[in-house]
Amino acid sequence: MKTEIISLLGLARRAGKVYTGESQVEALLKKKKGYLLLIAEDSPGAYTKFAPWAHDLNIPVLKIGTKQELGLAVGLSPRSIVLIDDKGFADAMLKKGDASRSPN
Repeated sequence: MKTEIISLLGLARRAGKVYTGESQVEALLKKKKGYLLLIAEDSPGAYTKFAPWAHDLNIPVLKIGTKQELGLAVGLSPRSIVLIDDKGFADAMLKKGDASRSPN
């Protein structure tokens, strides 16, 4: 996992713009909120469930790191999914990572 993205995740968490875990992410996606969805590479179930949903909402998806790395980056226990709810942080992370965007 890139150190720049880890740093940005920590800053976004302290700013209160990070939502983690399936229940929080699902609640925000139902409200059509969020600017970037991060999914752990070792979590195919989360990818299968949330990536198509995010693409339908035109939210970029970045498949990055392991659950352990994603959890450590936000200062929590291992996490399979993280939603960024700030356009500035999301754009900065997209510049550092390789995102798959919706074709629309």
